[in-house]
Amino acid sequence: MLLERRRARCPLKRDHARELFDLRPDGALRVVVVADTHSRPDPRSADLIAAQRPDRILHAGDIGAPDVLAALAVHAPVTAVRGNIDARMPGLPDVVTIDVREGDRTLVTLLLLHIAVYGPKLRADAARLARAAEASIVVCGHSHVPFLGRDQGIAVINAGSIGPRRFRLPIVFGVIDIDRDHVSMHHVSCETGDRWLP
Repeated sequence: MLLERRRARCPLKRDHARELFDLRPDGALRVVVVADTHSRPDPRSADLIAAQRPDRILHAGDIGAPDVLAALAVHAPVTAVRGNIDARMPGLPDVVTIDVREGDRTLVTLLLLHIAVYGPKLRADAARLARAAEASIVVCGHSHVPFLGRDQGIAVINAGSIGPRRFRLPIVFGVIDIDRDHVSMHHVSCETGDRWLP
């Protein structure tokens, strides 16, 4: 459950928010991550996201139309950041730091922003933001290329895109499962409904 949302100072981004997510009473949390919907999420994505039974949904930018967020919020509370096409969406932050907690203990910190990687590497500005926020996971979009990896000691998940297909890239979203002992991440294909692997 969202405990707090407050503006935080950030030396590199103008608009940075902070949120707290609580684990469920059973000690787990499932987060679905989408990105780059460009006003037209794949029609199969709604049912597939619902099937994941998310506790939270993160949108890593390039939302397009505001009704995209309203449609996602039917499934779970949504936290979103502004992408490079989202200039007309006032009120969205550029970056959100998310502390996942159980009681008073922070288990993991996520940094949600739109542009964070160059190929498989974290951009220098994203790495600085992650270190400043003490985030162990960076969540991003922008490239439409789904990616799971690690750079500079920080885990990275690029959600890919559930929007209109770019080139021959897959139409996918990410899933982050968090419990008291570990974090796991994977992608789901909107084309097959199965776990997506490169």
